[in-house]
Amino acid sequence: MITARQLPEDAIRARAREGSAAIFPDVAGYGRSLFGADAGTPPDELDRARIVPPVFVPRRLEKMFDLAREPVYGDVALSTVLGGFTAPSPVFLCAFGSTQVAGSGLGIAASEQAGRLGMPMVIGENVVPMHGYGRMGESAEDGLLGRIRAYAGAVPDGLGGVVVQQSTEDADAEVWNLVYSDPSATKLLETGRLAFELKVGQGAKPGLGGMTVLSRTAAGEVAEQYTVDEAFGRDQAMVLRSSSPGTFTGEILRQQIHLMRNNYPRARAWVKLHPGRDVGEAARVAWAAGADAVTVDGAEGGTGWAPSVFLDQVGLPLVECLRRVGKHDASLLVSGRIWEGARALKCLAMGASAVGLGRAALLAVDEDADEGLVRLVRCLELELRLLASALGKYDLADLTSDDLWFPTRTEQNE
Repeated sequence: MITARQLPEDAIRARAREGSAAIFPDVAGYGRSLFGADAGTPPDELDRARIVPPVFVPRRLEKMFDLAREPVYGDVALSTVLGGFTAPSPVFLCAFGSTQVAGSGLGIAASEQAGRLGMPMVIGENVVPMHGYGRMGESAEDGLLGRIRAYAGAVPDGLGGVVVQQSTEDADAEVWNLVYSDPSATKLLETGRLAFELKVGQGAKPGLGGMTVLSRTAAGEVAEQYTVDEAFGRDQAMVLRSSSPGTFTGEILRQQIHLMRNNYPRARAWVKLHPGRDVGEAARVAWAAGADAVTVDGAEGGTGWAPSVFLDQVGLPLVECLRRVGKHDASLLVSGRIWEGARALKCLAMGASAVGLGRAALLAVDEDADEGLVRLVRCLELELRLLASALGKYDLADLTSDDLWFPTRTEQNE
């Protein structure tokens, strides 16, 4: 059983197990218990923000005229277009990459459930160099092709899409070339549901490349492609494997996106940014160069191995990334400890087009490999409808920062 100490694991597992019932207090206590706000202190500024429904709701009046009846939460429209893909709600599956957890079967289970949901899915870096592509003679389950097949076999027509991320080592393995010409991806490509994502950085370790822990035998097989470090001691059976972070300037990023457009004209172009201090500038450069979507991991994001000092002290929090990027007509996709509807809605109100599920998705699939992710997403969607309706808004595009209240520093410390 996997764990994720940075998340409310029990609550996530309850949603994966029980479905929408888990977003309410235990019904057995109804009529005998008093319920109120949690006395615990939320861990970050985004969680401390309050969603503040107004007294006067002109958008609800407009909706009432349209429907010829009083609107209810079921009238909130969640469907959207993100990064060029049509999705039933503003939620996508984050990149898992080559981590051992995702390669243990959970990656395949998550892919299949994401396909059934019609939610776009990102396949992370280093899967091919570490697990193979999935052709004959390679492990199809751990390979990139296995995840694509699981998704493509379940996704409804016209919904979702697969995004294949590429790092420096993936480029050496010609990952995008392999996918672009593979028959397994043909249907996705022909229906406009294939994208390639240029990885500039990630939330868990801004400024570093991907990391994972390998046995000495496995590390020996990839030592020519990656940096292998005996960081845990020469007498230990496991070693640290690190990827190159890549080198970017504004001009390099522009040229990389132009190359993506020229070399893979039928695929969407996405860009993944880490929570750097110039994240707003980088996002605008990417969009101006033709990126269909920019994905930003807040410092709270990431599913892979990372040094504790990076997890605790490096990178901008998600809320500050949202402030620095601001509202934009193009797709801004964000992630960072997203697992429920309130945090998701706050991100949307601050300018995000969609939110990503990473660790929460893995926990849900670990809880129930057949329905866990489906139930988790259904809970989040129901909460989005309830919250948006409370704000008197029935289109998520109408959400603004006016729908949120942030305590001052003084109030936070009291």
